[in-house]
Amino acid sequence: MSAPLTAAGFAALIDVSRETQERLAAYVALLTKWNAKINLVGPATLPDVWRRHILDSAQIHGQVAQAGVLVDLGSGAGLPGLILAILGGPQVHLIESDARKCAFLHEAARVTATPITIHNKRIEAAPAIEADIVTARALAPLAQLLDHAVRFLKPTGKCVFLKGARQGDELTEARKTWHMSVTERPSLSDPSGVILEVESPARERS
Repeated sequence: MSAPLTAAGFAALIDVSRETQERLAAYVALLTKWNAKINLVGPATLPDVWRRHILDSAQIHGQVAQAGVLVDLGSGAGLPGLILAILGGPQVHLIESDARKCAFLHEAARVTATPITIHNKRIEAAPAIEADIVTARALAPLAQLLDHAVRFLKPTGKCVFLKGARQGDELTEARKTWHMSVTERPSLSDPSGVILEVESPARERS
């Protein structure tokens, strides 16, 4: 097992300004503090927080930075949506149904001076924001994610999903009910992980 990634190690992999690095560090400190009270991330992941959560989220910034509007489904602790907002680029909307997690998101946005819009709603009850990019991480199988995402996605938009080792099975299952163009990219943070870019998702007609 590799040694935990440090803040300096992250900075060597992802080119960010000193101010942005400080804001990410402030987020990590707040996440660690709040996680003792509410389950934002698995406690076992915190010793390697810079790899498991910050790098994992930040690695897709290049794919979304030029977007106008980004919607992050089931944001939880703001991964990846809040991290992407800290890194700069799109107008970011976080959708999270858990009020306690939304309280964390509001505090994290304040501490890191990050402009975001937080929707404390279930995904299906959230306003149908027209997004260039829809993201999600560790939320649901791909077919279910697409069910949620298409309501928000512009015709020219795309989904960027962070997926683990089961992504192949999820892709096979999703293709039973969805037409889509998929690009797979290896994960920087997890050798078994993959980034799925999904464009033009459309349900199969029965």
